[in-house]
Amino acid sequence: MSLLISIAEAPRPASKPGFALWALGFRPFYLLASGFAALSIALWGLQLSGLVPHAYLQGPLWHAHEMLFGFAMAVVVGFLLTAGRNWSGQATPTGMWLAALAALWLAGRILVLTPFGWTAALVCSAFPLAAAVALGIPFYKARNTRNYFFVGLLLLMGLAQLGVHLSALGVWQLPGWVGIQLGLDGMLFVMTVMAGRVTPLFTNNGVRGAKAARHPVVEKLALGLVLALLLADLLHLSGWPLALLALAASAAHSVRWLLWRPWKTLRVPLVWVLHMAYAWIPVHLLLRALAELAWLPASAATHALTAGAIGCMVIGMMTRTALGHTGRMLRAGPTEWACYALVGGAALVRVFVPLLLPASAYQAVLIASVLWSCGFGWYAVRYWPILSRARPDGHPG
Repeated sequence: MSLLISIAEAPRPASKPGFALWALGFRPFYLLASGFAALSIALWGLQLSGLVPHAYLQGPLWHAHEMLFGFAMAVVVGFLLTAGRNWSGQATPTGMWLAALAALWLAGRILVLTPFGWTAALVCSAFPLAAAVALGIPFYKARNTRNYFFVGLLLLMGLAQLGVHLSALGVWQLPGWVGIQLGLDGMLFVMTVMAGRVTPLFTNNGVRGAKAARHPVVEKLALGLVLALLLADLLHLSGWPLALLALAASAAHSVRWLLWRPWKTLRVPLVWVLHMAYAWIPVHLLLRALAELAWLPASAATHALTAGAIGCMVIGMMTRTALGHTGRMLRAGPTEWACYALVGGAALVRVFVPLLLPASAYQAVLIASVLWSCGFGWYAVRYWPILSRARPDGHPG
């Protein structure tokens, strides 16, 4: 806590008048995702306590669905709509169209809390499909074939989400967790691709002499093994073959992470938080291998990915890119430090306390929920002025 107090708050230039929430994709979706992350985890804690009844998607399935297809998907779409404009040189949705896309996402979050299952299924599944169209049009106009796969992954996420709902509605016999697992694999691949692009770049730009490197063989092996894991889950592979695949992927991503020289970034919080987040990926893959051999609960591996890798990567990217895209100094102050500490602490508690102290698993879940909600809730409060107001330098976006 003394560390949080000792860091001087980064100066924030006063924003010029003007409401700019719909000026670029990251603005509404970062705000919606952070607010939803705080509220939904708090609601999940109340469900676990028996104080709130379960929703249309029952219990843990609702929690997993909303964290993956609600929270994480909102951040990915916000990031892609923003980065896609830079990658393609073409406009991505702003104004009314961006507001409509955000309203579609919000409608999905509300409908899964109602008994209207079919409506919820259609609306929730429509969001990633609409986002794929919004991203695909500028990519096609620019013939930006290098990034077409992001459109395909959004379509895959839409199909995986639809599968969860069709299972819950009794249309097919596969359990809803199959769709959740495929969605997690898709999100893992998105993260490994995006992190591979931005983390070495941010490291070399932000840390003098870091010399973060990307080795072509390691890159292909790390990404290829994640795709192989997705295919294995699609084919319902299990047991020691899947364990060996996950173990190999963990080793490849460990080497990839070390090539980025994370120990050089400890004095630059906006960079090291991304390294901290990526470190959870080989941990997740290792824990998944051990879970496949029945040496530990599968929930540990799942939460290493969701609370660990996704949660920490999201808070790291939402702080850095929000500051950068609104023309502010790329420097972490007490707000950013607090967010990193709270979300990172939530991941550590949620993953390792139940493993080390199984009798305290319930208390660990509640403590992690409070830390997570405070971290993302604080981001939403502190970044509302940044995300909703025009850039202080007068530039668009």
